[in-house]
Amino acid sequence: MCRVLVIGCSGAGKSTFSNKLTAKSGLPLISLDAEYWRPGWTQPPRAEWRSRVAELCARDVWLMDGTFDSSLDLRLPRADTVLWFKLPRWRCLVRVAKRVASSYGQVRPEMTPGCPEWIDLEFLSYIWTFQKRQEPAISEALRKYGSHLTPVIFRRDADAQHFIDSVVKTGQS
Repeated sequence: MCRVLVIGCSGAGKSTFSNKLTAKSGLPLISLDAEYWRPGWTQPPRAEWRSRVAELCARDVWLMDGTFDSSLDLRLPRADTVLWFKLPRWRCLVRVAKRVASSYGQVRPEMTPGCPEWIDLEFLSYIWTFQKRQEPAISEALRKYGSHLTPVIFRRDADAQHFIDSVVKTGQS
């Protein structure tokens, strides 16, 4: 386990899990949210983003937190492990609501400075429709670019915790 992708819907617990896993495994954490978003929640040009992802993927070891299905074609061929959070959408919505309520207007540690926590209908719609819209694209990308991978699927928090409990520190830093 040297190059790990952690993917799934917003609010599923990817960042919390990734922080725990990097602490336990020693793998360096790459938050794709922090790499992607610019202050004011602005997006980088597509070519610039893909170049950055290619640079990140070229590293020997990493734990990459973030779905960003438009760059799976770059990340999946390099990954040796995919951890896919498939929690119910209601749970993801509740977690996002709690996160926003507790940190509205503040920048979360895994985010780019200048991107304070907020919520809008488009984001809620993304979460609500994730299973129907994004999961088929993720499955197709896995088939196309990650046929060497067998994703580990977490449907409950206990599944994710069991995985962390089973990890042995790699010595990577």
